[in-house]
Amino acid sequence: MASERFEAIVEDFEFLEDWEDRYRYVIEQGKAMDPLPEALRVPATKVDGCASQVWLHPVIENGTFHFEGDSDAMIVRGLIALLHALYDGLPLAEVGRVDAPAELARLGLNDHLSAQRSNGLRAMIERIRLVAAQAN
Repeated sequence: MASERFEAIVEDFEFLEDWEDRYRYVIEQGKAMDPLPEALRVPATKVDGCASQVWLHPVIENGTFHFEGDSDAMIVRGLIALLHALYDGLPLAEVGRVDAPAELARLGLNDHLSAQRSNGLRAMIERIRLVAAQAN
């Protein structure tokens, strides 16, 4: 089961029938995040495979996975916020067990993201899983 924060997003999505409203909701989630400091927007934190600029900065503290992220595209910033709700605060050992594609499918995103956005989302998930696996 996903985190309470992600479950709240799933519940909110159920009330939003129109995809335009759902996109707005995802964008608002991204706007609510703190921006990634410029000093962390470096090649080491940049995610390859995304059509837009994407940076993920993972932090492991006391066996718990945290990350900050940002993008120059509003919808992608919102997708980062969804991943943040899904992964941030998990014990490191649990990060690899999260079936992010299945959890995100509960939102219906698979059918409403462009191929480029879907590829970028997969690249972000792969980066999160890789970092957690290497730190574990």
